[in-house]
Amino acid sequence: MNKSDLVDDIAGRSGVSKKDIDNVVKALFESVGEALSREEKVQLVGFGTFEVRHRQARTGRNPATKEIIEIPATKVPVFKPGKSLKEQVK
Repeated sequence: MNKSDLVDDIAGRSGVSKKDIDNVVKALFESVGEALSREEKVQLVGFGTFEVRHRQARTGRNPATKEIIEIPATKVPVFKPGKSLKEQVK
């Protein structure tokens, strides 16, 4: 399912126009992205939690040349599904 499929599905279930739903979905994605950029946790009860985790710098290997390289420390967004979502997927 992509974003337009999601918008279509929500519009069909709610009876709200696709344009309004598209604006809401865009606003949701922007809000989650901005909160994560501030390293805030976004918890949607029953659905899951989005948060930022820090990865330490480490050494790696270029598979093409076998050269050892330094991989810098970075921040990555992660999603942990909530209990209701896990049960729904079973």
